Amino acid sequence: MVQFSSIFNGLARNISIKNGRKSKTDVGREAADALVKDAKKNDLLLSSPGIVNAKGSDNLVSVYSKRGKKGVNQDRLCLWKDGLVWQEFGCQDDMIFCGVFDGHGPWGHLVAKRVRKLMPSSLLCNWQESIALTSLELDVGSELERRLHQFDIWKQSYLKTCSAVDQELAQYPGIDSHYSGTTALTIVRQGDLIVLANVGDSRAVLATASDDGSLAAVQLTVDLKPNLPREPLSFSPLSVHVYIFILLKDVKAYVLVAVTEENERIKQSRGRVFSSSDEPGVYRIWMPKVDASGGPGLAISRAFGDYFIKDFGLISEPEVTQRNITSRDQFVILATDGVWDVISNQEAVEIVCSTPEREESAKRLVECAVSAWKRKRRGIAMDDISAICLFFHTCSSLQECDPVKHPEKGLQ
Repeated sequence: MVQFSSIFNGLARNISIKNGRKSKTDVGREAADALVKDAKKNDLLLSSPGIVNAKGSDNLVSVYSKRGKKGVNQDRLCLWKDGLVWQEFGCQDDMIFCGVFDGHGPWGHLVAKRVRKLMPSSLLCNWQESIALTSLELDVGSELERRLHQFDIWKQSYLKTCSAVDQELAQYPGIDSHYSGTTALTIVRQGDLIVLANVGDSRAVLATASDDGSLAAVQLTVDLKPNLPREPLSFSPLSVHVYIFILLKDVKAYVLVAVTEENERIKQSRGRVFSSSDEPGVYRIWMPKVDASGGPGLAISRAFGDYFIKDFGLISEPEVTQRNITSRDQFVILATDGVWDVISNQEAVEIVCSTPEREESAKRLVECAVSAWKRKRRGIAMDDISAICLFFHTCSSLQECDPVKHPEKGLQ
């Protein structure tokens, strides 16, 4: 298991060195010291009971999971919220962490459980270490620069976390992850900022109010499939990232979109991407010189575990994106592919919105997905289905929330 005490010790040494070089303000040093203390306290709390791992709901979060027809439920839900573990998650009183983990393969349920256990604590430690170090010497510039820096800290923390978790999983003796793995879709809400990290094909969909008062679905993540993108981009460097900023009045809201060339990366790693005759349209990563009948293929381009194909294009690096919440944004849905295989983004938003009680919204979405699966995919074993609905505004029921009562000026 990852030894987080070494992180804290290294952090303390770094702070001591920086102090010796005279950091810019005593306030920065005090803030860093406080963060280190809180990080140590949080590390202890992370191993304590009280985490909501499966079914559970309240006024801001609804969680539900349904076992499929393929055996053990391999979807794992993780929810960290103020009041469930501690009120100030990550030293912030306005932070929420939640995620869905979808296992696959013979040991998939155990892989998902292991990653679910490791990721929140590792992410928190990496984030707090970065915050403590940068607070010593950071000059806050414009609002845009501050927000970009805030996001960059989260992104780097996620990259370090996912790399460490995948390495730890490979060395963990209790689980055979060679032909088993898991996806992971997690979200951190910090004030009006949401940061999403996606590894695999689970999906996050935002419900936001349109000018006419209806709720529109906005997909926040990309389903990371081996054949992505279907059409060649006009630019084709490996792992292209295109950043699109939509700047509004006083930089109150902007979107960061990342576009990644998955297919090209896999080919550069000698992996192959094609669909077999018995699964037309289902593209998988295959090892070199192995056809569909001679070895396993994987229908996602990113995952934890699955080490048999990690040398041929599969990676555990997350796509990290962000959005600043506005008064028009109502809730975000995180769900495994079992939902999105049979329900559209807009249908999912309408199902959640029409549920009388928030606490039942995730359950109703999953139940609708189950019904749709039976109707649309007769004869095909139903996948495990899990969903989390994270609401941005407090009210006793969805009907009491008027999404356009106070629309954000300038939003179109």
